[in-house]
Amino acid sequence: MTTTDRRNWLRTVALGGGFALLGGAPQLVHGASRTENPAISARGPIRLSSNENPLGPSERVRRALSERMDLGCRYPYSYMGPLVSAIAAREEVPESCVVLTGGSTEGLKAAGLVYGLNNGEIIAADPTFQALLRYAELFGAYVHRVPLDDKLVHDLDAMERRVTSKTRLIFLCNPNNPSGTILDGNTLRDFCTSVDSRAVVFSDEAYFDYITEPDYPSMVELVREGRNVIVSRTFSKVYGLAGFRIGYLVARPDIASRLREALMAHTGTPALIAAEAALGDDDFYKESLKQNEMAKKSIYATLEDLGLPAVKSHTNFVFFKSGMDIRTLQSRMESEGVLIGRPFPPLYDWARISTGRMEEVAAFGNALKKVIG
Repeated sequence: MTTTDRRNWLRTVALGGGFALLGGAPQLVHGASRTENPAISARGPIRLSSNENPLGPSERVRRALSERMDLGCRYPYSYMGPLVSAIAAREEVPESCVVLTGGSTEGLKAAGLVYGLNNGEIIAADPTFQALLRYAELFGAYVHRVPLDDKLVHDLDAMERRVTSKTRLIFLCNPNNPSGTILDGNTLRDFCTSVDSRAVVFSDEAYFDYITEPDYPSMVELVREGRNVIVSRTFSKVYGLAGFRIGYLVARPDIASRLREALMAHTGTPALIAAEAALGDDDFYKESLKQNEMAKKSIYATLEDLGLPAVKSHTNFVFFKSGMDIRTLQSRMESEGVLIGRPFPPLYDWARISTGRMEEVAAFGNALKKVIG
């Protein structure tokens, strides 16, 4: 192979590797015609399907990672202390109440294992986020799925009626994924204090940062009171660290200890560094929320123009009634270079669209008008 041929070959390999790393490989799988669509860049289709925050990591996080990259060769256990302390101070709980997890998903699965093992019964809304529920079912749990009410909000009365002597856990995703709805704060607190003597309540607050209602309560306040309540949080959303896999649980020390023992993967040293820096980056936090609100308003405007009803969202996504089977809509939107949310049975004529950068949201609007308009 000549020097020129070798150089050309290396350039081809580098470009191919770049495609794979940046998400461009699917274009090659689906055929060269995909690259002709202007909505599909070298990075692949626009991703508005997984409720990611495309703004992060922040510059402060990037600097912290760069300055401490030498710690990447170290196991994370020696470096968990500062982040645990920061979270405990933020949540106003003892450090023994904090459990660091690989994203909130690991915490959800740990709870599913602890409370679902040996035919444990779990109560949850339907549809809602499934990570805890499906993992628990793998270990023999029985999940009572209670349909959302006509406003796509948790039906707490119906859920309470399902509680029996066999119930071990009640799962609340608030704000809920995929509907984006929240429960009335006082009603939520009353429900938790009413049922926590009969079962542990798990409050998944992955999207809590996006709630704009004044003085809306986190169920961490019930953990402070010593209640049978577990709260999960994540750095994947407002902080833009989904790829780092870092989250945490807050629970009474005895419950936290059980959950900590059930963890399987833990998180990594770079994730600890990133999360610690993110917690102190108030400017990015505020800008992230600002950009999210702008993107939601743009999405609402598009849906209103098309006459498509949407639920008021308290998250970084919007759930709307498309009037088209979601599997068909998914396929047609992907052909226009935009990825949207997966099916959420039984609401097959509803779609979930994540917020993104304003140019991405504009591309979504153009694609949706072409597909549905």
